[in-house]
Amino acid sequence: MGEVDRALAAIANGEPHSSEKLLLLVYDELRRLAGQLLARERPGQTLQPTALVHEAYLRLVDPGNPAQWNSRDHFFGAAALAMRRILVEKARRRARVKHGAGRDRVDVELTHVPSPMSSEDLVALDDALDELAREDPECSRVVTMRYFGAMTVEEVATATGASRATVQRRWTYARAWLHRRLRGKGG
Repeated sequence: MGEVDRALAAIANGEPHSSEKLLLLVYDELRRLAGQLLARERPGQTLQPTALVHEAYLRLVDPGNPAQWNSRDHFFGAAALAMRRILVEKARRRARVKHGAGRDRVDVELTHVPSPMSSEDLVALDDALDELAREDPECSRVVTMRYFGAMTVEEVATATGASRATVQRRWTYARAWLHRRLRGKGG
């Protein structure tokens, strides 16, 4: 059992100061992940990687409601989901204030190469992921972990307990499904 797994178990057991120890262990990796996610945002956005990490961490490690994580990968999958939600909430706020409805959705290529993503694109992706989750929750989870969590197929397989081939099939299906939806050709 690694240090992160031990810290997660300590949090689950309610040990004092365990969440601070976990933060020290995962901070650099969470900050790298946050930096990758924010690199996909439009230039000029004001959220910094440090702020995104801190907000996501506060959501993950709530002393009043301790979460149970099976492993390090499970924790990082949850962190990716928390960061996705924060970015989408921020994008929705910006869209309400600065932009009108009815803008065309733009195709979002799901790769690990960061590219600037507008607020509208991020909201469109989130809406499509929610729709995919209703149809196929596991495919939606794979996209969240791969795209927002920058996890490899192997890491997703470990975190979800699925085989590498199953994760790859879900990833391929989800990318095609999202491509159709985001281009407005889905039905």
